[in-house]
Amino acid sequence: MTKYFIIIVVILAGVVILYSKGDKNMEKKNFNDLSEMEKWVIEKKGTEKPYSGKFNDFNQSGFYTCKKCDAKLYKSDSKFNSGCGWPSFDDEIKGAVKRITDKDGRRLEIVCANCGGHLGHIFSGEGFTAKNSRHCVNSISLNFSPLAEVNITTQKAYFAGGCFWGIEYHFEKLDGVQSANSGYMGGRTLNPTYEDICYKDTGHLEVVEVVYDPARVGYETLAKLFFEIHNPTQANGQGPDIGSQYLSAVFYNTDEEKNTTLNLIATLEKVGYKIATKLMYKNNFPFYKAEDYHQNYYQKTGKQPYCHKYTKRF
Repeated sequence: MTKYFIIIVVILAGVVILYSKGDKNMEKKNFNDLSEMEKWVIEKKGTEKPYSGKFNDFNQSGFYTCKKCDAKLYKSDSKFNSGCGWPSFDDEIKGAVKRITDKDGRRLEIVCANCGGHLGHIFSGEGFTAKNSRHCVNSISLNFSPLAEVNITTQKAYFAGGCFWGIEYHFEKLDGVQSANSGYMGGRTLNPTYEDICYKDTGHLEVVEVVYDPARVGYETLAKLFFEIHNPTQANGQGPDIGSQYLSAVFYNTDEEKNTTLNLIATLEKVGYKIATKLMYKNNFPFYKAEDYHQNYYQKTGKQPYCHKYTKRF
C-alpha cells in the first residue's frame, strides 16, 4: 500500500511540475520579445544614455505603454520637459506603476505594476509642475499608442493675448467651443494668485484655456481667431495693458498644434506683419485657473472688451 501511495505522490508531483512549467511558458508568451539592450534596461535595471531615447523630445497625444507587456502607464498630458535627458511625467495612470526603494536606500525605483519591468526612478520636490513629481523613465522601456480620434470628446487649447477677459469673451462666441476659462501659465511659482502675477514678478501670463469639440471646430480655426482678436505684433503687452503678463503667446499641446501655429505666423509675416507671439510647450507649464471674479467678466458686467476687437487677417 505504501509503495502504491509513493508512486501516486510521485506522479502527482510530476503533473504539478509539468503544469507549473507549462503555466510559466504560457506566461512568458504573454510578454513581448525584447532586444538585448531592452533586456538590459527592463529586466536588469540598466539605464539608457541621456538624450538618446526616442521619447525624450516627443509630444504627441496618446498613451505610453510598457515595452514588455503593453500595459498602459502614462497619459501624454502628464509628460513634460524637465531637461534631464529622459522622458519625464508628473503622474502615472492609477495603479500602473509600482515604487521600490533601491538597495542603497537613496532612490525610489519605478517598475511596471503588471510585469515588474524596470522603468526608471521617481523624484519629488523639484517644482517642475504643480504635482511636484518627476517620473524619470527610459524611452526604451516604453511604447506609444496614439489616441484614437473616436475616443476624443473634447480638447483644450491655450492662448495668451493681453487681458484674459477679452480673449475669453471672443472664444466663447465661437461655435464648437464649450467653455473658455481665464487663468495663468508660463511662470516660475506654484498656484499663483492675481496679486502674485501683478506684483511679485512670477513670470506668468494671463491665459485662456479653450475647451472645444474637435468634431465641430478645428485647432486651426481657433488659432486663426486668436490672431484676429488681438494685436500679435505688439511686443510689450496688449493695447494699453503693458507688461509681461499681457504678452502674446500660444501654449501648444502637440507638434501638430505647434506646426499649425507656425504656418499661420508665416502666412501673416508674408503680408507684412511682424509677429511677436511666442510659442511654448504646454506640458512645461501647468494651467492655473484664475479667481472666480475673473471668469466670464464681460458677461457678468455687461461691458465690452476695451482692447480686443475682431480684425480679419486671413
